Amino acid sequence: MNDSGAYAERFAKVLDFIETHLDEALTVERLSREANFSKFHFHRQFSAYVGASVSRYVQLLRLKRASRRLVFDPGARVIDIALEAGFETPESFSRAFKREYGRTPSHFRTAPAWKPWRESFQFLSSERRRIMDVKIVDFEEVKVAALEHRGPPESLNDTARRFIEWRKESKLSPKDRRRTFGVAFDNPDAVAPQAFRFDICGEVNAPVPANPQGVVNKIIPGGRCAVARHLGSHDRIGECAYYLYRDWLPGSGEELRDFPLFFHYLNLLPETPEHALVTDVYLPLK
Repeated sequence: MNDSGAYAERFAKVLDFIETHLDEALTVERLSREANFSKFHFHRQFSAYVGASVSRYVQLLRLKRASRRLVFDPGARVIDIALEAGFETPESFSRAFKREYGRTPSHFRTAPAWKPWRESFQFLSSERRRIMDVKIVDFEEVKVAALEHRGPPESLNDTARRFIEWRKESKLSPKDRRRTFGVAFDNPDAVAPQAFRFDICGEVNAPVPANPQGVVNKIIPGGRCAVARHLGSHDRIGECAYYLYRDWLPGSGEELRDFPLFFHYLNLLPETPEHALVTDVYLPLK
């Protein structure tokens, strides 16, 4: 590994450490030890590499976790979410939240503002280059209930909420007994926001009747696939996709099949902490 690769690997380690220890005190001294950098220079190195100070990066990650819990865990009290995010009072949490997203936590819960939310975390998605284990498997065809998302990537969370609503009402694809998939027709970095297409899918063993949410019957076809496992936030799942396309495929001798990249979500928010999410990324092959 060259010097730049080793440098990136050390930062990947410290960024992973932050994500898995958000509930702890994350001082510059502690993080510099994890990265094996001098504590006297680490703050400047971190800011230059990530684009934000250590304290701002940590607070944004905590606010990100809090915002998702507000929306996807409606039974959670705002005061508990505030304390979990490291704020001493709901008032200080509300001020920081409104400063970042332009609305209070309670307002965000009822009417999420996903566009400024996504813009706040753009730099958090910076790629972490690492070698991944890729296997070739035979994927069996699966019938799914699919909710078609068409539009800006930041509104995908709204589509997910509608799909969760359908799952709860229909009981045709209970998430604890049926697999959950995502089919990525487009690269969000390569198409206009309004042209972005993504299907949120749940495994079913019976036809899906007409429904208010617009969930339809589809099939994820069987066949050979390259598969790699992504650990952590779904916002960084592009790292795995890019690795398959850019690093693995050119030297594999394989050719792609005419079906999009798709994801199998082995666990889901909010029951699973974001850093503990596990997703298998499938690249269909001929």
